[in-house]
Amino acid sequence: MAIQNKITVIAGVTGGLGRVVAREFAAQGAKLVLVGTNADRLTQLADELKLDPESYLTVVADLAQSGSAQKVLEAALAKFRRVDILFNFIGGWIAGKPVPEVPPEEVENMLAQHFWTSFNLAQTFIPHMRENHWGRYVIISTPGVGAPPANSLPYTVGKAAEETLMLTLSEELKNTGVTANVLRVRSIDVEHQRKREPSPKNASWTTPEEIAAALLYLCSEEANRVNGARIPLYGAP
Repeated sequence: MAIQNKITVIAGVTGGLGRVVAREFAAQGAKLVLVGTNADRLTQLADELKLDPESYLTVVADLAQSGSAQKVLEAALAKFRRVDILFNFIGGWIAGKPVPEVPPEEVENMLAQHFWTSFNLAQTFIPHMRENHWGRYVIISTPGVGAPPANSLPYTVGKAAEETLMLTLSEELKNTGVTANVLRVRSIDVEHQRKREPSPKNASWTTPEEIAAALLYLCSEEANRVNGARIPLYGAP
């Protein structure tokens, strides 16, 4: 499942998941394009992970904005000449109100963070991957898309739109060597509470390391038949 020298773009890399995935992929020999909105945090992450300057690149970009994804691709090509793997970990959480009380701007915010960032990345990077006849695109979603809980409209709408994008892409990418997949998690257990303080509440949480392991598999040659999957990483309901 070697990913040695695979050029890996990680959008939203300075969050709890992105940091772990960057660390694990660097350890496997991948070359990284670290994308975020804060230059200092990107530099701090690269220093923290002790990355070889020849093996990584940082790019400041707001991927909800049209044209920003093209900036990332151009920077990656200038240094590494290609891109093989694309992860989008951008996106916050807005929920907690019943539908009649949801301000439209909260829905717009979630669509911007989840759908529009993934859409902009897809429009920019997928043609490049198709030209190379190899590529992996993965996003993180939630089982709430399939069974939306009450008071969750903004977040669930954002993720549902993002999943629809990925599933549509997967149909368009059949037999191209490029795949598009979704990992579903209930909550990302950055602090490893499931192990330290196990409870019914955190029993279905997923650690960043578990997500990184799934991503390593999806990016392997052995996973070349996995396309359009919505993979559950949250155990029993």
